[in-house]
Amino acid sequence: MAINKNHEFEELDGIKCGIVEKNATQARVDFLKKLLTLNGFEVIVVPSPAPKVAPDDAPTVEAPATFTIGVTDYTFNSTNAIFGRLLKNPNGHVVTQAYWLQKEGTTIEEIPYFDFKYVDK
Repeated sequence: MAINKNHEFEELDGIKCGIVEKNATQARVDFLKKLLTLNGFEVIVVPSPAPKVAPDDAPTVEAPATFTIGVTDYTFNSTNAIFGRLLKNPNGHVVTQAYWLQKEGTTIEEIPYFDFKYVDK
């Protein structure tokens, strides 16, 4: 049971894990796994549960494959890690919110997150 919605944990493959993200795509899994492993976390990835089945008369639509990402440090909280400047990217710079959300390819530490303006691509 989580303290609040921002600090979730559950068992993934029989290991108690802090949940990093649910319903992540494979590209997102690859990005976060590389980043978190670089920062010394052991990452566990499991397929997300299938969506609930609609009544039989509804047409079946195949849901995209999504994954639940967790780390074995069940105290991990991604919000605290980002805004507490605890994570580093492969270049050794602090991970910013824009980098974590994959809105920017590099981190721009000089601009505070509350002044940062996202550029739509």
